[in-house]
Amino acid sequence: MLGFLKQPVVVTAEINMNLVALTVMGLVNRLWALSYPRAVVFDEVYYGQFVSLYMKRIFFVDDSGPPFGHMLLAFGGYLGGFDGNFLWNRIGAEYSMNVPVWSLRLLPALTGALCVPLAYQILVELHFSHCAAFGAALLILFENSLITQSRLMLLESVLIFFILLAILSYLKFYNLQKCSPFTAGWWFWLLLTGVACSCAVGVKYMGLFTYMLLLAIAGGHSWHLIGDQTLSNVSVLCHLLARGLALVVVPVAMYLSFFYVHLTVLYRSGPHDQIMTSAFQASLEGGLARITQGQPLEVAYGSQITLRNVLGKPVPCWLHSHKNTYPIRYENGRGSSHQQQVTCYPFKDVNNWWIVKDPGMQQLVVSNPPRPVRHGHIVQLVHGITTRYLNTHDVAAPLSPHSQEISCYIDYNISMPAQNLWRVEIVNRESDTDVWKTILSEVRFVHVNTSAVLKLSGASLPEWGYRQLEIIGEKLSKGHHQSMLWNVEEHRYGKSQEQKEREVELHSPTQADISKNLSFMARFTELQWKILTLKNEDTEHKYSSSPLDWITMDTNIAYWFHPISGAQIHLIGNILTWASANVATLVYVCLFLWYLLRRRRKICDIPEDAWRLWVSAGGLCVGGWAVNYLPFFMMEKTLFLYHYLPALTFQILLIPVVLQHLTDHLCRSQLPKNMFSALMVAWFSSIYLVYRTFSPLTYGEPTLSAAELRSLRWKDSWDILIRKH
Repeated sequence: MLGFLKQPVVVTAEINMNLVALTVMGLVNRLWALSYPRAVVFDEVYYGQFVSLYMKRIFFVDDSGPPFGHMLLAFGGYLGGFDGNFLWNRIGAEYSMNVPVWSLRLLPALTGALCVPLAYQILVELHFSHCAAFGAALLILFENSLITQSRLMLLESVLIFFILLAILSYLKFYNLQKCSPFTAGWWFWLLLTGVACSCAVGVKYMGLFTYMLLLAIAGGHSWHLIGDQTLSNVSVLCHLLARGLALVVVPVAMYLSFFYVHLTVLYRSGPHDQIMTSAFQASLEGGLARITQGQPLEVAYGSQITLRNVLGKPVPCWLHSHKNTYPIRYENGRGSSHQQQVTCYPFKDVNNWWIVKDPGMQQLVVSNPPRPVRHGHIVQLVHGITTRYLNTHDVAAPLSPHSQEISCYIDYNISMPAQNLWRVEIVNRESDTDVWKTILSEVRFVHVNTSAVLKLSGASLPEWGYRQLEIIGEKLSKGHHQSMLWNVEEHRYGKSQEQKEREVELHSPTQADISKNLSFMARFTELQWKILTLKNEDTEHKYSSSPLDWITMDTNIAYWFHPISGAQIHLIGNILTWASANVATLVYVCLFLWYLLRRRRKICDIPEDAWRLWVSAGGLCVGGWAVNYLPFFMMEKTLFLYHYLPALTFQILLIPVVLQHLTDHLCRSQLPKNMFSALMVAWFSSIYLVYRTFSPLTYGEPTLSAAELRSLRWKDSWDILIRKH
């Protein structure tokens, strides 16, 4: 029974020493002196703010993309014990001792280091030689711009890592498809492709470009699979379902999970609350939730309410009135009603309170039991402090002459009677008998006499209106634009009929007890929409550039400058590598078109296997470069050199593809091959020499003299900082 113990248990393993060596070199190259400089470097001032908010569990919105990348950086801060207490307000500011600089920069550095062995494996899976694969990895290893971006608390290296991981996973899956489909390894690499794609998109939306490329490649492969007569219909269906599950369902589920974790972790109210709806704000701890916690859910006749415009643009604001009246005549000579002004005010104020009144009764308090207001009911809105009724009539609005003026009615004993009846229309109702609810209901107020809809125009009134936002009555309005929608934010049941007592009541905080938590999907949908539509004002930056500047690296970015020693860090690439990548792309396109034309004439210059390899490798590398570069020409945003790095990575992978092809198919005899090999050695040596030359600007040390810095300005357009003594 124990006979198996007579023989030793032997485990054998194959270790690719190329991979081991490249991984070690990548780690040394990216992790060396990672804590230097111990100061805020360029966009660390931007990402650091979000890391601090994660540490404090405070909600924020970043319009640059999804939250997964921020969560990874925050995870590094968590591992280092960061408490979030640091003021991220200035590039170059020295980090305090509580900031774990090494931990915060660790994950970008690790992902940047792992890009080196990933490049090697991708070329191997494309069926190129180990020599070509090793060359691709070395080019990634000695690319100064990739090193700089990897060694800081930035996201480009993380993005590139997941992009390369997705490419490698799909190639491994595709190669297994030919010999062992539906095995454990086959499923692993297919699912990892979907996971890596979702992670790339979750870091930055730029990852969507590579994801679309892989979907297109997978679609082409699936189309050929459908035409494979050796497979049964059931087998083809299983293949398609497996790809749909791994490449569509899994990425979508992963993407949703990023937001779920994001919203679960960030449960506290923060500086970005105001751009979210009242319902979203009320779901956060503190802030509006502290004010509105437990308010009455159903709006009733006699309710005291504040009305927030759903649009939230140009700024979040509340329906407001004050004792001042519209000027008798405007600057352009048009006359007004001289009634009390009604505006939209972007701050909490006692003049934002209104009372919902039943037109058939005089009381301004909630009856017992309360009589809820439903969809379609007619109400009057009474301004809480001045007790004047919300009104509109056939008088042009001050800044929008084609719309009606909105006012609070003052009886001047002239032939202009009050028109203050409004119909409540609940836009997001489930039935026509729905009750008007606090925070949850989005309502339109339709004027009974004129059918005008209460709307925020967004225009700022002149000085006489205190620069507050104009409110108008929109005539003949169709649809439900958000500027016409309002929701009750603060709400209490009015108890005081006397005006003085009611004013005291309006100044007091609201209290009650009811939950208004939104579902995850409702919060996700709102946050995703804000990320996609919220745009900061793009201003021209000193180091912004156009996509045309990137190809020839006519620009650089000064990331950090030491005010005393003059040490500095720049985003600047290995110019020889960039030039070689451009030449390789041009050579590939020319050779591809040449071969294609010749094959059309039935002339095959290279074997069929070599042609398929040339097309597949080029489609991946050139296609990856194109989809990650060309879209920037259509973007209206401030662009920087680092936006080009994913495209550059694909270009670098193309260099050894072209070199091996030239060696195998254009160097026919041994002498040209030997000469070409010698040229490659000299070329690689030059790339390493350029890398070493610019290392002081990549790592920030050693400090260079003014003369040495001038010698590194190889292009007049480069901005190398030189101190003036």
